[in-house]
Amino acid sequence: MRTIVKKIACLCLLFVGVNATAEEVDNQDPYRMIQQVSQITFDRFAVEEKAIKANPNLLKDIVREELMPYIFYQYAALKVLGSYRKDASSDELKEFVVAFREYLITSYAQVFTLYDNQKIEFEPARDFDKEKIVMVGVNVIDDQRPPIDLKFKVRKNTKTNEWQAFDLVAEGVSLLDAKQKELRSILAQNGVPKVTEMLREKSERDIVFKKNGSEEAKQEIGIEQ
Repeated sequence: MRTIVKKIACLCLLFVGVNATAEEVDNQDPYRMIQQVSQITFDRFAVEEKAIKANPNLLKDIVREELMPYIFYQYAALKVLGSYRKDASSDELKEFVVAFREYLITSYAQVFTLYDNQKIEFEPARDFDKEKIVMVGVNVIDDQRPPIDLKFKVRKNTKTNEWQAFDLVAEGVSLLDAKQKELRSILAQNGVPKVTEMLREKSERDIVFKKNGSEEAKQEIGIEQ
């Protein structure tokens, strides 16, 4: 299970849009949204590559500015808490959501250090007019290993009517479900404030490029890092 979770984390940002342009992101269409956001994000990564090599923490800025506006992190955070959110106060929940967002930014930024121009193929779009949650299928093509099937869960925000990604499923394993299981014992014993503190500490970690190859990096990088 841990290996699969790490693989999910390492792949969660390795999707590059095809035929996307610099136009405003179409958040009314979940399929176009995923493709366009990925293109904009990786275009910026390419433009600022030298600066990023000198200061890897710039990747946090890219994630925060280009990716996070399209991540339904509030929904994801509360989903991770599950029933334990009932035991937390309103202020504790707000603090957890903020900490969870910063934690995702750091985790995703570290994943960017693994990006190496992998080929990405998107599954054809389907009718989503009557859907509240859709799965945007992506195949990661790597010459050194078999293709990996990913499913990005994208949910329609009922308050804004915009589509936002909130989960990733790889090899049948949900990233959020895995994180929920990981935190279950800590939540049961120490409650939401303790987990919030833990996420804050992890979100402050510097982004680093591994020197011994991406495989070593993958072993050290996970959503639980």
